[in-house]
Amino acid sequence: MIKKIVVLLCFLLILFGGGYFVRQYWAETKQNVSNDYLILYGNVEIRRVNLGFRVFGRISEILFEEGDFVKKGEIIARLDREPYEDTSAVARAQVEIAHENYAKLEAGYRPQEIKQARATLNGRIANLNVLESDFKRAQQLVNDKVVTIQEFENVAARRDEAMAQKKIAEENLNLLLEGYRKEDIAAASSQLTEAKANLKKAETALKDTILFCPNNGILLTRVEEVGSVVNAGQIIATISLKDAVWVYVYVSELQLGKLAPGLKAEIYTDTQPDKPYTGQVGYISPEAEFTPKNVETTELRTALVYRVRIIADNPDNGLRQGMPVTVRLLLNQ
Repeated sequence: MIKKIVVLLCFLLILFGGGYFVRQYWAETKQNVSNDYLILYGNVEIRRVNLGFRVFGRISEILFEEGDFVKKGEIIARLDREPYEDTSAVARAQVEIAHENYAKLEAGYRPQEIKQARATLNGRIANLNVLESDFKRAQQLVNDKVVTIQEFENVAARRDEAMAQKKIAEENLNLLLEGYRKEDIAAASSQLTEAKANLKKAETALKDTILFCPNNGILLTRVEEVGSVVNAGQIIATISLKDAVWVYVYVSELQLGKLAPGLKAEIYTDTQPDKPYTGQVGYISPEAEFTPKNVETTELRTALVYRVRIIADNPDNGLRQGMPVTVRLLLNQ
């Protein structure tokens, strides 16, 4: 009998407890949802940018302190430019050399060189004509046995040497007239293109010694100081963007159907509860997740919810990173 009473009491306790939690849940849902608005809770998120140089070097100047407001395009820091200026000067000289070499090959040989080669050929022809005459006389004389065979062979050897020299002079003149080979010109063109690419790379590296602010924002941290030697990509400073401010809130599946991108919102802070910021729904997550522990919500934390991004229209310094806020979505808008 006692055992049955205990079981009955446990059953009634579970029944009343579940009813209480269900009643509380529906009471909060009714409180947070009406035909005109929906009350949600979340935290402010401000987009940050970690800034660094794309090249390595020694920091020569940092122009802002932590907390300073920096405008888009302003210079935040500089590296020592001298090593990169030297590299650019060398690359520029290489371009000039490659350009002159390509221009020489493209234009071909100079008229003076062709004229000189033609004169050499004419001299070889004249010399050959003389030796041809000597060869014919020696041939007649050797037949008449006036000269020896050895003397005739010496004349013939000089005639053959003159013929070879004339052939060489002809080939040299033809080469000059045809100009440089197409393969040599193509190679010189490629070398010029490579030299220009190296110059552009060097000039880009020189420009990268200056660190510009990508957007309006506040300098949160100065990670490095003047004189530090930093690597490419190493963080130098962190910027909190001025215009990229939003609030993440979380809604249940029951509330999800009332939301749509572009829905107007009012953002309330504890410091200025009577001066709400305006905003709108910018993004609704397609996936459910458990409510983060840092979100102040009156619903059960174990409930599955959907993340919603509320974009602030005109943020100012009153909205800070991680600040808890209350969002009222205007459903009738």
